[in-house]
Amino acid sequence: MPANYRSGLVWFRRDLRADDHAALHHALRLCRQVHCVFVFDTAILDPLPRNDRRVEFIRASLVELDAHLRQLSGHPEGGLIVRHALASDEIPALARALDVDAVFTHHDDEPQALDRDARVRTALAHDRRAFHTFKDHTVFERDELLTQAGAPYSVFTPYKNAWLRKVNDFYLSAYPVERHARALAPRPAGALAGVPPLEALGFESGSLDPRVLPAGSQGAERLLNDFLTRIDRYDQTRNFPAIKGPSYLSTHLRFGTISVRRLARTAHQLALSGSPGAAVWLNELIWRDFYFQVLFHHPHVVYRSFKPAYDAIAWEDGPHAQALFEAWCQGRTGYPLVDAAMAQINRSGYMHNRLRMVVASFLTKDLGLDWRWGERYFAEHLNDYDLSANNGGWQWASSSGCDAQPYFRIFNPVSQSRKFDPQGRFIRRYLPQLAALPDAALHAPWQASPLELQAAGVKLGRNYPHPVVDHDTARTRTLERYAVVKRVEMP
Repeated sequence: MPANYRSGLVWFRRDLRADDHAALHHALRLCRQVHCVFVFDTAILDPLPRNDRRVEFIRASLVELDAHLRQLSGHPEGGLIVRHALASDEIPALARALDVDAVFTHHDDEPQALDRDARVRTALAHDRRAFHTFKDHTVFERDELLTQAGAPYSVFTPYKNAWLRKVNDFYLSAYPVERHARALAPRPAGALAGVPPLEALGFESGSLDPRVLPAGSQGAERLLNDFLTRIDRYDQTRNFPAIKGPSYLSTHLRFGTISVRRLARTAHQLALSGSPGAAVWLNELIWRDFYFQVLFHHPHVVYRSFKPAYDAIAWEDGPHAQALFEAWCQGRTGYPLVDAAMAQINRSGYMHNRLRMVVASFLTKDLGLDWRWGERYFAEHLNDYDLSANNGGWQWASSSGCDAQPYFRIFNPVSQSRKFDPQGRFIRRYLPQLAALPDAALHAPWQASPLELQAAGVKLGRNYPHPVVDHDTARTRTLERYAVVKRVEMP
């Protein structure tokens, strides 16, 4: 890169903060004047439902980011330029209108994002403008961690060990912004001040509860501070959905309202000081990096199984399969833990991580449905939806992914319920029609006595469904279904 530019444009995307921001840091250091933009990309927004919580989260986070940039710039007219357009057209057009020398942004290795960025790069190059991208939403990415043979890792434990060997202060250090903020430019004449309301974007407000998911960097800070009071016990609490165990930072990581470097640095320091909970949480941040590099090196996973042999599986299809899928989506499977988990995601856009594994195993190995159906449903409903992690999680559950659970490992939804929600606190919260059942009967209502059901006001088939499948029978069918994998994999 040149030693300096006359002017530059920072394109915010999944990095909605003004601190520890690699692209903003480099732009401020290299340019005498820096503009900042966020584009509500119609290619992403147009297919979404009009009450999508994620758009509301983004919009609220942008309001805070705009105010922070204005404060850093010292200009009353400082802050973000916000557009609602096709980003691949709008960024080159704005760069032309501002007459900047370069556009700065962060890597995004999702296939559609790579295509978009290639179009932007080509258009900018046609105008003799530079396009610089930087790592930001992972600690390690792309080819930074390879095996001794120079290949990407496909097994997590060796990857984690390599990650821990390589990580140091350099990789976890923040990119300072404030000290260089004098280069921030006021918005150009004619640019609308502030962030447009949701209604102007064609979306409805009110679907996001800020008490549950506070937006912006301040919201992330609040959640992090709360989690740090509990992180030492994370290894003990993380699997119990009725307990306040998780960090609840996944949506903030997804949209970059907090730096992954900061989170990894905090977890790593606490783990080195002997915190077992911090070590387990750091392990999950490393899984996140792992799935990003899998997507980068193996983009076919977006549409097909990581392990080609698993594409030979004959999943259930037809009207009955569609009816089973609808029962799963609506939380009407007759298995309380599964149904409570689906009620959680449908009402809030959040699902506890243990329950993501339970419902994914149930969809693929109890109902015999294609993992891509569930992956797509999560993509539409999760606040923290991230292609790489969502795809990796679903392929792990279906055993088709890299370093996935063995195909013969099939979660029993009843034993999972008894183990991780023993008093039924989570189930009762989301399935109040079962609340009066005794603990012993709550996890499998169809096994309860007629007197227990009557006393609790539970009428199977009326106010709560019978099980849509028998788990033991489904397990046998799943082992038969997956037998094709062994035949295909044989030399």
